[in-house]
Amino acid sequence: MKTSFLAIASALTASPAFSQESTGSADRSAIIVTGQRQLESAPDVGSRLGLTNRETPAIVDVVTQQDFQNQGLRTAIEAMNAAPGVTSGNLPGSIGSVSMRGFHRAVNYLYDGVRMANSDVGLRNWDAWMFERIEVIKGPASVTSGEGALAGAINFVPRRPILGETSGALLASFGSFDTGRLAGDLNLPLGPTIAVRGDLSVSRSSGWVDDTDSRTFAASGSLLFRPSDRLSLTVSADYSEDASDTAYYGTPLVSRAIARRPSDAVSGSAGLVLDRAMRRVNFDVTDADFSSKAVWIRARGEYDVSDRLKIVSDSSYYDGSRLYRDADEYGFDPGTGGIDRGLTLIAHDHQFWNQRVQLNFDGRIGGLRNRFTAGVEYGHTDFFTKRRFGATPSVDPFDPVRGSFPADTPANFATRQDVTADVDQLAVFAENALNLTDAWLAVGGVRYDHIKLDRAVANVTSGAAQTYGQTFDPVSWRVGTVYSITPATQLFAQYTYAVTPVSGLLFLSASNAAFDLTSGRSYEAGIKTSLFGSGVELTASLFDIRQKDILTRDPINPAIVYQGGTQRSRGAELSLNLPITAELNLAASGTLLDAEYGALIEASGVDRGGNRPPNVAEKIADLVLTYAPRALPLTITGSVRYNGDFYTANANDVKVNAFTTVDAAIAWRASFGTLTLRGRNLTDAFYADWSGYASGLVFVGAPRSVELSFTRGF
Repeated sequence: MKTSFLAIASALTASPAFSQESTGSADRSAIIVTGQRQLESAPDVGSRLGLTNRETPAIVDVVTQQDFQNQGLRTAIEAMNAAPGVTSGNLPGSIGSVSMRGFHRAVNYLYDGVRMANSDVGLRNWDAWMFERIEVIKGPASVTSGEGALAGAINFVPRRPILGETSGALLASFGSFDTGRLAGDLNLPLGPTIAVRGDLSVSRSSGWVDDTDSRTFAASGSLLFRPSDRLSLTVSADYSEDASDTAYYGTPLVSRAIARRPSDAVSGSAGLVLDRAMRRVNFDVTDADFSSKAVWIRARGEYDVSDRLKIVSDSSYYDGSRLYRDADEYGFDPGTGGIDRGLTLIAHDHQFWNQRVQLNFDGRIGGLRNRFTAGVEYGHTDFFTKRRFGATPSVDPFDPVRGSFPADTPANFATRQDVTADVDQLAVFAENALNLTDAWLAVGGVRYDHIKLDRAVANVTSGAAQTYGQTFDPVSWRVGTVYSITPATQLFAQYTYAVTPVSGLLFLSASNAAFDLTSGRSYEAGIKTSLFGSGVELTASLFDIRQKDILTRDPINPAIVYQGGTQRSRGAELSLNLPITAELNLAASGTLLDAEYGALIEASGVDRGGNRPPNVAEKIADLVLTYAPRALPLTITGSVRYNGDFYTANANDVKVNAFTTVDAAIAWRASFGTLTLRGRNLTDAFYADWSGYASGLVFVGAPRSVELSFTRGF
């Protein structure tokens, strides 16, 4: 009781007020990355004003490198799924596709604060070792990241140099399915004003599905130069590659009559079931190739013109290539009892560059503290894709003769296209945070985008070509307020307006390019509170998001497509970090949703109004317990994740039932390093965690596995 009283007293007296001014340029290396006290951190994804999480009128979750290590998060997808209310699937054709706040694929992805057009195209299942943290802002976020962020935005923040510190870390692990990782990190000061950092990760796995060997490699080098307190420059180059010979593209549902070990993982599927006997079966062709290579080059400069005024410049260049050469669409044929398969050959050649310049002011206007930023951003995208679609012979569901990939000829591919897309994007943005009182903060932001798309589609078989384009000029904005009941407890509310294309910007067909952007608005209100010095933090919010102008059909003549559809989601989120004792910590989160289409007519003329969008779970809960007894050099971690049911298509005729997974680990802290034994999916639950291209195709979760890892910091 005495400890609790002292913590409360500290919270009431020691917290800085919102109106307290900064005394100089912010030290980016000072951002807290411990997985606790997130409310004091300043996540880049929330604002360009440098607001702390506590000052931001939205829910912003941060998953740090320490969280990655504690929970055994190895990849970008695992890291995203660790954020409250976020689910994502490893759909190879759309890696890391996220469902959040009732919307599927309405999220922007940023790399170190920079977003490219159609940002999910460049997302890969990166090794989590390469990132200091990921930041997730919930709700429409177009003001900071542009069109597409109706449900939120996710920022992957790489490790960067720190002045005056020699440090490093090593990681090595090996586990089930011949899965191994090697990684290292080294930060070196080259003097009082210069530091360099290098990071490296290598991984490989045989996969838990037959013949799904995969490999990844990533390397990063960066340099920080700070010749004075007023000037700093960070330059970096990040390289990543991945390759999978025959990737897992999902498991088709089959009739109960032929299933050998039918499960109840899927229901309402007109007699189709998910068969346990097909858990490890691979339906891809034997010589498939699923791979990518990418390099990001970055330069960030900050110059404090005065104690109140700062200029920030961000320059980025991206060059990436991706290949999808496989049989990737599967469906059960009740007539033959076989699995029909589609063929896909897609290649991407993708370049992007971006320049952003902003001016930040932190001072007083009329006696009130005012923080203001305004800037301009320009980006250009060159994108080329080869697209071939065909079919390959059906195979047996249990013993498929997978065959090989055929030659690129008209006989094998009904669709043969070469497509180019050029996108120019110019944005002007401004944000402001005004302290009406020491305890009351008003926040607003606006962004204007000018987007010019030019696209050309060449039919390789016939020689016909089609060129078209479109220009969009959306305005996004938000207004919000934060009020401190006490220095440790804030109430917040905001209204946001965002825009998103009817489909991916780089892939807009000629017919879809004729439509305007869809728009969405959101109301949100909540609370953020903590006990300073104790590690206790709680955030909670209620929200309502509505999207209009989605594509729908005329109920009288379904051949007519127009922008009259609507979609909405409302719900509540709660996240809690609670040190129960000095040795035992609990982190828990829960999300409840009510998501549905308001008006939606599909091509068949069927009304889908009232149905839930696909891959949207309306109940999500996570619990992580960490026990580190002082008397022993051990840390024991257990985690439970509950994922509610979801549907595979707008028709809501196939439901993937809810599932729960349990993980646990024990770590021994020795003088030479830390050894950790970890078990995943300890109950060996059989479940599907995502759906694929068709209503009868789902992605089965990984079976039980174990891993032994070694880490050492110095």
